Amino acid sequence: MLHFFMNIFIPPHYQTQQFINLGLLLLLGYGSGYIYLSFLGVIGLLVWAFVLEKGVAYVKYGVVAYGAFSAWSTTMGVVFMMVATHYWMYLVLLALALLQKHLLVYEKRHFFNPSNFALIMGLLLFYHDVHIVLGQLGDALWLQGVLLLLGVSILYRVKRWIIPLGFSVGYLLFEYLFIVSYDPVMLFEDIYARFYSVSFVLFVLFMLTDPKTTPSTLWKQLVFSLLLAAIATLLDRYSGFRIQHLFMALFFLSPWVPYLCMPSSRTKLFLGVTLGVVLLALSAIIYIEIQPPYFFEMDH
Repeated sequence: MLHFFMNIFIPPHYQTQQFINLGLLLLLGYGSGYIYLSFLGVIGLLVWAFVLEKGVAYVKYGVVAYGAFSAWSTTMGVVFMMVATHYWMYLVLLALALLQKHLLVYEKRHFFNPSNFALIMGLLLFYHDVHIVLGQLGDALWLQGVLLLLGVSILYRVKRWIIPLGFSVGYLLFEYLFIVSYDPVMLFEDIYARFYSVSFVLFVLFMLTDPKTTPSTLWKQLVFSLLLAAIATLLDRYSGFRIQHLFMALFFLSPWVPYLCMPSSRTKLFLGVTLGVVLLALSAIIYIEIQPPYFFEMDH
């Protein structure tokens, strides 16, 4: 009996724990937040992700005994961070996210965080119908407390605590130096107010710290987090203060991670592949950036 409950609260694999954490947040979000999709709609996406993951696993590995918790966590990330005008768009973007996880891969590391890939593809393919949002979980203090506890538990397990810390400090510092100091209209409280959003904290604790798309060593994690903050800030500085810049920074940096984590003897050989993927990512970002901005920023 003790073993049963230990597997519930401390599952044997971090992806299982990740899904349990996100599932709990979703249930709490329906009570205190503004979750756009209905509960049945989310269940439908989870079933879709399960079928896709099992299907791809069978085609690629010839087996069906392949876990779906990673696919379900990807689904949760899409639900928390994205709003689409048509349900079929969720299905298409989730399929693209899960397929690239199996196709754009090097030594069991995929180039892009699947949830973030779905969000960027949503902006790229359906710019006027898909929006990134950071307010579906509201700003309740008690929910932030629950999120922090869940986040700390998973960060300790995957050894990625330096990434949210480095990003948070770097983001506040860079935004103050390069945005607030130059723009008399922008107030510093506009910057740190984002940390009051439960969804923003969710992005920092869960999406930025995916072990498959972040460096393994501590100093590389710190550099990765500071670069994320710097790129997001530069996009804000020259293209306006827009929430999508956070996700674009992650989309641009993620392809470098497999290159940084491979043995030095093979880095020259793999550099061309990395640069090719980065160029594709940069092209997508440029295309999205030249689109006309929305009449409001989706911070609520």
